Amino acid sequence: MSNTDLDELKGLVSAIKSDHQAQKDKEKRDAWTKYVSLSTICLAVLAAIASQKGAGFSSAMMKQLNEATYTQALASDQWAYFQAKGIKQSLNEMERDRVAGTADAARLTALTATIARYNTEKKDASNKATAYEKDRDKARALSTESATRSQGIGLSTTIFQISIALGGVCLVVKKRWLWAGSLTLGVIATVQMLVVLLAH
Repeated sequence: MSNTDLDELKGLVSAIKSDHQAQKDKEKRDAWTKYVSLSTICLAVLAAIASQKGAGFSSAMMKQLNEATYTQALASDQWAYFQAKGIKQSLNEMERDRVAGTADAARLTALTATIARYNTEKKDASNKATAYEKDRDKARALSTESATRSQGIGLSTTIFQISIALGGVCLVVKKRWLWAGSLTLGVIATVQMLVVLLAH
């Protein structure tokens, strides 16, 4: 082996060592990107939780709206029943007034009893209708609350998505300030999610 070959071999070994050292230095400089990846994964998990909770609030809102519609229909039925009994009561009162001038005491007693029964039935119908309306109002209030919470969780999910996108861009361009922005948005989204979930 000649000196030239030996020099070439030394140069090659030196180049390999230099490349290896440069690779180590680069890995050391970019070690922080592992934490960017981990934080982005955590943010993605939190975003998935927020998304699931948002879907739950949307489902609850729809269920309560359906409940409000159903109880409104029941209340309307009771008010219609109330109106029908009122009309029948009025007709019987007119008949009673007509019969009052005659000697038909049995008919007068029967009409008075029927009028009293209609009065009771009207009162029952009114009470049921009012109860259904209270149930309707309660369902509407719960629906509004669920809608508000769904919007709050939706905002949280959007902020999480922006935070995750910033983390991804940070990994590509290797700018630490993007990571800081990603983490800041992640904290804001987490706080927003907790505020919505813990609110009553």
